[in-house]
Amino acid sequence: MKTKLTVIALIIYCTVFSQTKQDQRVWFAYIGQFKISEKWGGHLEAQFRLDNQLEQNLQNLFRIGGVYFLSSRANITAGYALVNTYNVSQDAFFKENRLWEQYQLNTKWNENKNTMTHRFRLEQRWVEQLSTDIAIAGTTNYQNRLRYLNRNLFHLLNLKSEKNEVYAVLQNEVFLNLGDNKINSKFIDQNRLLVGFGLNCNNSIRLELGYMNHLLTFSKGDNVMNHTVSLSLLQNLDLQKQ
Repeated sequence: MKTKLTVIALIIYCTVFSQTKQDQRVWFAYIGQFKISEKWGGHLEAQFRLDNQLEQNLQNLFRIGGVYFLSSRANITAGYALVNTYNVSQDAFFKENRLWEQYQLNTKWNENKNTMTHRFRLEQRWVEQLSTDIAIAGTTNYQNRLRYLNRNLFHLLNLKSEKNEVYAVLQNEVFLNLGDNKINSKFIDQNRLLVGFGLNCNNSIRLELGYMNHLLTFSKGDNVMNHTVSLSLLQNLDLQKQ
């Protein structure tokens, strides 16, 4: 029985990866959250995604939002994002305008040393179409998408004080397409699995370096798996204390 299950697993594995192209990427990200009052704050984000030679900018993303703090552990956010993506076949960028809303819950455990985050994000996407057909070029397609992120920070060691630490990161985010759309007919749009390490400075600035296994699906053609080096600067400031 075990032999049969092993053979079946190998067949599935080979089938999936025979239809998946492999590539390499490097991502840089800045993510900032700023608390301006007891209940309100702001979100600011910029990401730059390049090839592994750092020569071609493949995608850049800018995201802003307003944050409402339900408690010390939970908040809701809504905002706007602008995404520019490079199309290799047409040697041009296409634009995406996006509205987004999310709920986030943070839980501490292991004597408050470790943190688990649950994030549910809903997106409304307007994606520009690139085409040599004049009737199609410049038009937009609409899509609803749901994203769920599970993020875990594991304390490793302190540096001088408890507010300065080295930690491990393990997170996964799945993207699900909702309803009928012309952008991607697949239900699972993509999946991002990340492992890495972080440096926490005074509980206000975090620097994280990790490896991301990024799987993308498409309506037509092969899936793509990007092996990505991810470098992120995360800032969490309470402007009430400034």
